[in-house]
Amino acid sequence: QVQLVESGGGLVQAGGSLRLSCAASGRTFSSYAMGWFRQAPGKEREFVARISGGVYRTFYADSVKGRFTISRDNAKNTVYLQMNSLKPEDTAVYYCAANQYYGALGSAGTTWGQGTQVTVSS
Repeated sequence: QVQLVESGGGLVQAGGSLRLSCAASGRTFSSYAMGWFRQAPGKEREFVARISGGVYRTFYADSVKGRFTISRDNAKNTVYLQMNSLKPEDTAVYYCAANQYYGALGSAGTTWGQGTQVTVSS
């Protein structure tokens, strides 16, 4: 099982950019589906983006499509979330997630990181 540590959060003005990183332990990282979720104050955790372990298939929430890009570097056991054109509504704690099964990411069997705060000021 992998363990996940996020970094890269912070405070940014609207229209700015941030890149989140998620470093994973474990020798089987390349086979895991990876993703990002977020939780804003008073709201449920929501899906942001995911990437498969094999052919690097990606999928995004409509709210971030065209602004965020998920990628991975299996040699570094790291997944990234490049966030551009940030909006105040992107403010949330962002969580990295891993699952052996692409379709199950976010549900049973998912491993979660501790989260990193992203704050976008208007």
